[in-house]
Amino acid sequence: MDSDTREQAKRHTAGNGRLPAVEVEDLTVRRVERGQHWVVLGPNGSGKTTLLSTLTAYFPPSSGTVRVAGKEFGRYDWRELRKRIGVVSSALKRKVNRPVTTLDMVLSGKEARINHPGDIDAADREQAERILADLQCAYLRDRPWTYLSQGERQRVMIGRALMSGLEVLILDEPCAGLDPVARERFLQFVDGLARRQDAPTIIFVTHHVEEIMPAFTHVLVLREGQVAASGPKGEVLTPAVLSRAFGVPLELTAAGSRYTLKVRLPEETP
Repeated sequence: MDSDTREQAKRHTAGNGRLPAVEVEDLTVRRVERGQHWVVLGPNGSGKTTLLSTLTAYFPPSSGTVRVAGKEFGRYDWRELRKRIGVVSSALKRKVNRPVTTLDMVLSGKEARINHPGDIDAADREQAERILADLQCAYLRDRPWTYLSQGERQRVMIGRALMSGLEVLILDEPCAGLDPVARERFLQFVDGLARRQDAPTIIFVTHHVEEIMPAFTHVLVLREGQVAASGPKGEVLTPAVLSRAFGVPLELTAAGSRYTLKVRLPEETP
């Protein structure tokens, strides 16, 4: 971020009195403003996992600065910062290694601990039950985690993330393993969550443009560890950008507020 951009950022913050949800200097994403919801899109090996690991302080940057709600990694207790960033991923779900109920899983989000909820009181339980009700999952309250469907687990993991009063919610390929109906139901759920006034900033990581819902405002496209394009959704999602990122000719179709992608591979000779 150059000096002019920094000065603009300072004036913006001073003008509205609000700190950005996420800032990353000299890395990949320069700034994620509150009220924006981003999609991180790219092929395997493009750098999506590394970027997420950096944002959650599991992979320190070689250079540059990462701030969450004005707090800088390396200058602030990273354990406290992680409570401000909720992550929903298949890797996180695999870390559950003891019998827990749905309510237990949500409660574990208070201290960002998967298998130990920490000190829980009546107020915490009431908050967890409110979150489950808000996510239309109250009926799952006492059901064992192992008996939940994939779609139910995704919703509960979001509830767990919301338990800590987070600033940023990262959904790392959350539709993996869902059948088409469950995937669409989950995407509609995420779209509704993003539209709420009290919603955290959502960062949605995916390979598929079909999963980009109307509520998402911006897109970051990665290719081989570099930024192929970044900015407002309507400006970034173009056939040229996506073809360059995925390395093959692609046709992008917009139907209403949703997208579909068609791959045009060269014909193979027998």
